Amino acid sequence: MFGIYLKRELGRRKKAALVIALGLALGIALVITVNSVSAGMTQAQDKVLKSLYGLGTDMTVTKARTAPTSGSSGGPNFKFDAKSSSSSTQSSDRVQTQGGQALKSSLVTKVADQTGVESAVGALSLNVTKVDGSFTQGKAKSSTSGSSSTSGGGQGQPGGGTATGQPQVQGGGANFNVNSYSVAGVDVAHQGLGPLSTMKITTGKTFTSAQTSAKVAVVSKSYAKEKKYKVGSTFKISSTKFTVIGIATPDSSESDTDVFVPLKVAQTLGDAKNQVTTIYVKATDSKQISAVKKEITANISGTTVTTSADLASTVSGSLSTASSLATSVGKWLSIAVLVAAFLVAALLTSSAVSRRVREFGTLKALGWPSRNVTRQVVGESMVNGLIGGALGIALGLGAAYAVTAISPKLTAQVGSTGGGAGGGPGGGGPGQQASQNTLEIALSAPVSLTTIALAVGLAVTGGLIAGAMGGWRASRMRPADALRSVS
Repeated sequence: MFGIYLKRELGRRKKAALVIALGLALGIALVITVNSVSAGMTQAQDKVLKSLYGLGTDMTVTKARTAPTSGSSGGPNFKFDAKSSSSSTQSSDRVQTQGGQALKSSLVTKVADQTGVESAVGALSLNVTKVDGSFTQGKAKSSTSGSSSTSGGGQGQPGGGTATGQPQVQGGGANFNVNSYSVAGVDVAHQGLGPLSTMKITTGKTFTSAQTSAKVAVVSKSYAKEKKYKVGSTFKISSTKFTVIGIATPDSSESDTDVFVPLKVAQTLGDAKNQVTTIYVKATDSKQISAVKKEITANISGTTVTTSADLASTVSGSLSTASSLATSVGKWLSIAVLVAAFLVAALLTSSAVSRRVREFGTLKALGWPSRNVTRQVVGESMVNGLIGGALGIALGLGAAYAVTAISPKLTAQVGSTGGGAGGGPGGGGPGQQASQNTLEIALSAPVSLTTIALAVGLAVTGGLIAGAMGGWRASRMRPADALRSVS
């Protein structure tokens, strides 16, 4: 009886039911879209952080570089030999540590022994500036006048000309090329944590644990393409010859490191024996990262501990702006639309009940108790809510699919977190950065099962709110109301 009557009444009031369902659908669709875009923002930020971190890296330990002393210069200094030949090729490499002040390698063990630390790995970040080219010697020439010498002699030039000025150097000069690239020293025994952990070997192979002192290198795909390196190619850094054994591609975005070499070899190149610039740390429990940070900071003075939360606060650009809009404005807008949709559904249901005075009054006169009348109204509202939920899910999925298909590009700029330069190789890693990195991320809008469950819950809630308001009004009707409404 209840089902038959419910179906008949919904069929009679299709337009009113559709209006209520559409109102709820729009609110639910907006909630799905905002939640999906917000999830896409979170994924995009994770890509940015992963491109600067290391997979499995929870934090890094660095030390801010001290200011140069008075009279010293931190700028490049190249020395070339003077040669007698008129044209000679010169080449010089300047290798220096970057990313922060060097730390003793023994600190890696000390960090690993801290409470809450699962593992710790050291890495050395170097910058190589290579200058090569040639000098060409000029020739000294004197200019002469064409007047003849006077009689009686005098100091004349052959042919009667006289010297009119000092000799001048003509011709000559220099032509040099400057190439700067980053090098990361990798602990070959623990490659799962550190600068190389964000890279995937696409050609060749990675280091073996026995290659701690080998003159071998893994280069990034972009740098290999620029220099036309292949597996087996060789190149030199400060007269040390390296062989390329692998070409790596970053898991996400672009890598800031061009060349990876064994840590011990990098320490020799940078004249940094038993030193590292960054210590990558993995915590035993990801929920206790803040506590581990405090532990390391308290027990190892003079260092800076940087977590993902610290680095996330430095992300700016359109990604940050869009994320803020989706988090704040988008969610508040969703709440406002939902509240409006629920109120409209409740008012429309209540209005429909007012127009059914004769119907409900007659049913009560025939013996229907108030609870049956209330159940009837709530049942109709619940069906309207479920229809609105289905439409809302369809609209929300369509909107999310459209955002993913279009994949608008967002830029993320990661600048200095303050307190000096630090970070991983090439300025990356969760330590501080001396320069600003700009990354371009494609936005997607993934829809999770949790979001779908939320939409269904909102549909049921909307139906209950509308049904409760309409049912309360219907339950207060008396059979006499129906008699008074008969004309």
